[in-house]
Amino acid sequence: MRLSTKSRFAIQSMIDLALRERSGPVALAQIAALQGVSLSYLEQLFSRLRRAGLVDSTRGPGGGYTLGRRAADITAADISAAVEDDAGDPDGGRMSLTRDLWADLDEVLMRHLATVSLQQMAADQKAQGRAPEAPAPRRSLSLVPTPRPVRTSAPNSVFAFGQSFAARG
Repeated sequence: MRLSTKSRFAIQSMIDLALRERSGPVALAQIAALQGVSLSYLEQLFSRLRRAGLVDSTRGPGGGYTLGRRAADITAADISAAVEDDAGDPDGGRMSLTRDLWADLDEVLMRHLATVSLQQMAADQKAQGRAPEAPAPRRSLSLVPTPRPVRTSAPNSVFAFGQSFAARG
């Protein structure tokens, strides 16, 4: 297993999602804009996260993504495993001398990532003052009609008022 940029972006995106989800489903466009990542790239990552049961999606207006489980029940290892390609032996046996070393390192890394929950990572971000700003409020339907401003053709100044009399005469 390799910890690539896929894992890094997925973990950061999940932290953003955990921090924002109280206001409802979070649109990927919001996360993409915050992280400076293309929307199509995040869509690919979130497709894998959804298949792994880590996020749920809601379609339609006001839709977006929410956590599929409680943040305390999702670990960095879960997120990484969901988005990484397990290519088996990427070097085709050429690096057999160090294969055991890398396998051991991967095991140690995954054990450590399994001890770090999404809830902990989100709390760390809040503590460091990196919590995202509240998203712009979504437009909702109003049951009370909004009054429209009154439009008039009356002159808007004393001079225009005088000119309106001059034009008549």
